Formats: sequence, C-alpha cells, structure tokens
Amino acid sequence: MSLFNEKSDALRRRMLKPWSFRAYLAAKLPLAAAAGLRLRRLDDEACVVSLPGGWRTQNPFGSAYFAAQAMAAEMSTGAPALVLCSGAPASVAMIVREFRGTFDKRVLGPSTYTCKDVAGFAEAIGRAASNDEAVTFTARSQVTNAEGEAASAFEVTWSFKRRAKR
Repeated sequence: MSLFNEKSDALRRRMLKPWSFRAYLAAKLPLAAAAGLRLRRLDDEACVVSLPGGWRTQNPFGSAYFAAQAMAAEMSTGAPALVLCSGAPASVAMIVREFRGTFDKRVLGPSTYTCKDVAGFAEAIGRAASNDEAVTFTARSQVTNAEGEAASAFEVTWSFKRRAKR
C-alpha cells in the first residue's frame, strides 16, 4: 500500500513533471529556481533532489556554497512533507524547526540530496492531523557528489500542526 492517497499522489506526479516543478519554484521559491534545483524522484522510499554545479551554486573557492546545499537538502525533506500534508485528513501546517549540517568533503560540480524518511513523514503528519499537538520529525538528507561519494549530510527537523478550523 502506498503512503500517498489519491490527492497527495496527484500533487506528487505534478511535482515530478520538470516543467511543472520549475513553474512551482519560479512562483513559490525563486531562489531555488535560480539555483537550478531539480526533483528527480519522489516515492514511498525516497525523495531525491539534484543541484547543478557551476557559477549559480558555487562559492568563491569553486565548491558548492553551503547555502545552496542547505536549500537542496531542505527541498529533499520538504517535498515529501508538502505532498503528504496535501493529502492529510485535516489541514496541517509545516515549518522547519531546526537545521544541522556536516560537511565532510568539498562538493565540486553537481550533487544529489537523498532523503529516505518518507514513511516517517507520513506517520508524523498522520499524528499531527489527528490531534491538536504539534508533532516534530527529524529527517536526514545525504549528499553525494558527481562521483557518488558521500560529501555532506543534513538533519532537518520539521514541525507539523493541525490548523484550527475556521
């Protein structure tokens, strides 16, 4: 059984269309659009986001700027959360509560950000939709460079809370 219901799966499929995702970024996250973020995969197992190398994302030393990496890491955790919130039985708000990163290797060129915590998001959002308490969930985004080597890792703590009925 899929973690995505009909409504969330429709949004998931829309976001996986490159032109649709680019339009979403242009309208809602213009910095991510300018950086060239791409949603490569979003399913029950993982969310994968790519960040191109080059002038748009590099620091003065030629490696990927930490803020560009952080943006891609947030997207790899935020995209599944956003999609799952869209299909929740109640309106659920989401916000980043904490963000941590470790940088083990310089990222030169394109990089990939993989979050394998989709099932954890589904469980946390389900709990938040069913009560009035905020629920936090920490997801991990693992970064690999163009050679497939682990380069950095991020932990993003999200908070989910059911919105009050109006």
